[in-house]
Amino acid sequence: MKFFLAAAALALTAVAAPSAPAPSVAVAAYDFRLSGEMTQGGVMLGTAPSATVDLRLNGQPVPVERDGRFLIAFDRDAGPQARLTARLADGRVMERPLTIAPRAWRLERINAPMRPTKSTEAFMAIRKPELDRIAAARATVTDAQGWRQRFIWPRRGRISGLFGAQRIYQGTPGAYHSGVDVAGATGEPVVAPADGVVILAADRPFTLEGNLLMIDHGHGLNSAFLHLSRIDVSPGQHVSQGQRIGAVGATGRATGPHLHWSMKWNDARIDPLLLAGAMPSAE
Repeated sequence: MKFFLAAAALALTAVAAPSAPAPSVAVAAYDFRLSGEMTQGGVMLGTAPSATVDLRLNGQPVPVERDGRFLIAFDRDAGPQARLTARLADGRVMERPLTIAPRAWRLERINAPMRPTKSTEAFMAIRKPELDRIAAARATVTDAQGWRQRFIWPRRGRISGLFGAQRIYQGTPGAYHSGVDVAGATGEPVVAPADGVVILAADRPFTLEGNLLMIDHGHGLNSAFLHLSRIDVSPGQHVSQGQRIGAVGATGRATGPHLHWSMKWNDARIDPLLLAGAMPSAE
């Protein structure tokens, strides 16, 4: 996984735990170590202070491995401030404020009204079970450790759609693009960007996503691959980085064959490009 050094270390503060007063102890700035992109849509790897028994980001629990390693991420629309809080075995609570850098998203302004969406009863009868399956897949907890890796691109090619891009219709924002699109021909291979466990492999095309494949990388981080022409793995299967998992297609709501790769950390939508880095040569 490609991570860059985080912004300059911020000072830690020791505050009283809710149940007991915190002893007055000097805290070294390196007790929280972070690397990655502290920006909207970004992901960071970290090491918690020693003896951490509970870690939270803005109150949300963050799993911590025995070696102290953890992962956090920031939604595309994350606000400018966040806070990491670690409760130690001796009762101390350590906090680290985080400053989330804004991104300059690609916006296209359209001088026409937004087309109304059609949520007919017949459509929702099909769509709701699909959304329920996606939500259930994302709630699945696995033993995957791919979150520790340096991610690779699931296929190489021209990037035809950027994460976060959005159209504005006469001042009204439409939905932003939730992933990265990579152009390709139907049948071209798609590989796993990191180790993981298959949490959803559509047995038939979904209404919008087409043949949908989802892989959990552990610690709440998961990938979704849309519009596939074929899925080569099964639910519950462990996959390795670089392993073939499917093929490019144009199933579902797609204007042509391409790979749509989207990622989430819990409820936060994140930018795959920040994990995989610049697109390598297609060769």
